[in-house]
Amino acid sequence: QGEAGGITQHIGAYHVDVEHGDSAQQIVFLDTPGHEAFTAMRARGTRVTDIAILVVAADDGVRPQTIEAISHAKAAEVPLIVAINKIDKESAQPDRVKQELMEHQLVPEEWGGDTIMVPVSALNNENLDDLLEMVLLVAEVEDLNANPDRPARGTVIEANLDKARGPVATLLVQNGTLKVGDSLVVGSVFGKVRAMIDDRNHRVELAAPSFAVEVLGLNDVPAAGDEFEVFTDEKEARSVASDRAAEQRQSRLQQAMASRRVTLNTLSAQAQEGDLKELNILLKADVQGSIEAILGALQQLPQDEVQIRVLLAAPGEISETDVDLAAASSAVIIGFNTTLATGARQSADQAGVDIRDYDIIYKLLEDIQGAMEGLLEPELVEEPLGQVDVRAVFPVRKGSVAGCYVLSGKVSRNCRIRVNRNGSVVYEGNLDSLKRMKDDVKEVAAGFECGIGVNNFSNWQEGDQIEAFKLVTKRRTLAMA
Repeated sequence: QGEAGGITQHIGAYHVDVEHGDSAQQIVFLDTPGHEAFTAMRARGTRVTDIAILVVAADDGVRPQTIEAISHAKAAEVPLIVAINKIDKESAQPDRVKQELMEHQLVPEEWGGDTIMVPVSALNNENLDDLLEMVLLVAEVEDLNANPDRPARGTVIEANLDKARGPVATLLVQNGTLKVGDSLVVGSVFGKVRAMIDDRNHRVELAAPSFAVEVLGLNDVPAAGDEFEVFTDEKEARSVASDRAAEQRQSRLQQAMASRRVTLNTLSAQAQEGDLKELNILLKADVQGSIEAILGALQQLPQDEVQIRVLLAAPGEISETDVDLAAASSAVIIGFNTTLATGARQSADQAGVDIRDYDIIYKLLEDIQGAMEGLLEPELVEEPLGQVDVRAVFPVRKGSVAGCYVLSGKVSRNCRIRVNRNGSVVYEGNLDSLKRMKDDVKEVAAGFECGIGVNNFSNWQEGDQIEAFKLVTKRRTLAMA
């Protein structure tokens, strides 16, 4: 009630106390705008949220932003509880909402699934206690726990520069206990906790695991999503912060030069390094019918070696939310007969996300298939060079060489050869020495005589047939069913 517009802006997190069994439990809600907790923070490798609560209006049902929220929760791999709100309204249809959610693989427990769905009315304070009980139940099932008796570590939710108080950071303690006076390093920023303020604007001396506090005493403003760690030795903390700051300055230019851009053209290079064997896609189209058609066509592509992972498929324009999810998941955004929301293109350029627009479905599928083939390991294939006939054998100091006549094609030094005798292969390996009229040569063409020597084979016989070939890498194609 004390916030502008009734939206939490002061701290971005708040706690409630719940009587659970014989003890009082505490639940901390991370209240960030829309998708931030799932994508931007996940992109930095931090699992900030332990349990996600998806709020769906009973009179409105599943909207595009609901589908986006489900995608973000799945991408962050956190347990999901659904709160079906506004059940006090006459037009409320909770069962219809459940039916719509089932289309997105969220099956209610009472219908044989494993997703907890709680009908609530925030206005009338109805069933909110049940919702909190369910959060505690999921926490028990997931065995979520932390050790309060160790130096604190956690994540920055938000940070800003206050004119009166200096750098202020909202920290979410994920393990250990944060105390006033602690020396901590936040990313590359050093700080000594001068004061801590909780979500109710009260000064506190301690912040236990999962508690969020505003911290004063940092020497600079950290970035949202940075991890913090408490050090028992202040000198060590200052040294670590200083080293990290120096590393950041040094790597800033390198990062600018080596952009971590993810495009259809660069995915195959990542695959060859063993980083990637799946193609992550966000699909946005003009209507639901187009989505179904494209998803159906993608399922027809063979996925034995390369998986297509569709993180989100929804009708509508490509938004900045989509760009955030794509950046966090190294995904490519595919648009079909759709437009880009204001700021989405600029956001994609900054995040290095590849957006592809199509208006013809077969061109879309060709590009996706091409990208998948780029992820396959290239195969070695034989490329024939020539046929050679052995017409004489000359003993030399190290064994023997074959006096040969090139029947067709050519033979070159360091190529691969296969020696055939009476229909069977007696040797296969590299051609080490190639001479013409006692001179070393690189290759001999058809119609000329030459001498061939191999370091580890000397058992030549007149009449042997030599196949000359080379091994070349060839891009593989998908084996279509």
